[in-house]
Amino acid sequence: MREVSCESIKNCIKEMCIQAAHFISEDVRCALENGLKAEGSELGRQILEELLENAEIAGNEMIPICQDTGMAVVFIDIGQEVHIIGGSLEDAVNSGVREGYTEGYLRKSVVSDPLERVNTGDNTPAVIHYNIVPGDVLKITIAPKGFGSENMSRIYMLKPADGEEGVLNAITETAALAGPNSCPPFIIGVGIGGDFEKAALMAKHALTRKAGERSADAKAAELEEKALTRINKLGIGPAGLGGNVTALAVNIETYPTHIAGLPVAVNMCCHACRHMEAEL
Repeated sequence: MREVSCESIKNCIKEMCIQAAHFISEDVRCALENGLKAEGSELGRQILEELLENAEIAGNEMIPICQDTGMAVVFIDIGQEVHIIGGSLEDAVNSGVREGYTEGYLRKSVVSDPLERVNTGDNTPAVIHYNIVPGDVLKITIAPKGFGSENMSRIYMLKPADGEEGVLNAITETAALAGPNSCPPFIIGVGIGGDFEKAALMAKHALTRKAGERSADAKAAELEEKALTRINKLGIGPAGLGGNVTALAVNIETYPTHIAGLPVAVNMCCHACRHMEAEL
């Protein structure tokens, strides 16, 4: 049995919140650079150049990539041989988010009640997803999610007869409706299968996969390519100003489902697609 302290978890999450707000990941940087090479519109190329410049300035000057530093989404894979000591895991996660957003001078965007709208003042609570896995490692993935893109996400409860075409139509329709509101070029997470909430969770988790890294499942990888091609034919382009690079990646996760259902969740994400991971 391996022990991991709540203090180390808190400190790790604190640092990850700050880093994720200021530095785009290498996979996203490469996707933007590849998009720049592929974009046929002069204005579109200019926008992509400015996005890359913005990312460079953010990292060099320690200024957030975007003013919306997001609601903290945290995925925690807990090895079965890990014993967490020194307090509550959930308290440690929220303490890390609280300290990261406060000491990092990041915008606090969380309200305590969805109707009364009173700001919590420290960007907590985080949205936390726990997963028990084999081994003695605790893996933390941080994915701060801005709501310009989150608000344009959708879930479809399709009929089995809708099949692959129905799935592709759902993904493409969501991207088309998002337009410039999700700060294109998009990275899109898709969950297919399970039930209502499982599909949405897969769609969110899919955004933590490296942009441009295809699914290990051959059928899902084929769907990713088809969806990306359709979306890039919409003509929305970088910043919604026209072009052929509307999306940088479509990441799909799948799960078995009921004989009567075909749930499809589409989680839109902006070009920054902030995500970081660490192991303790």
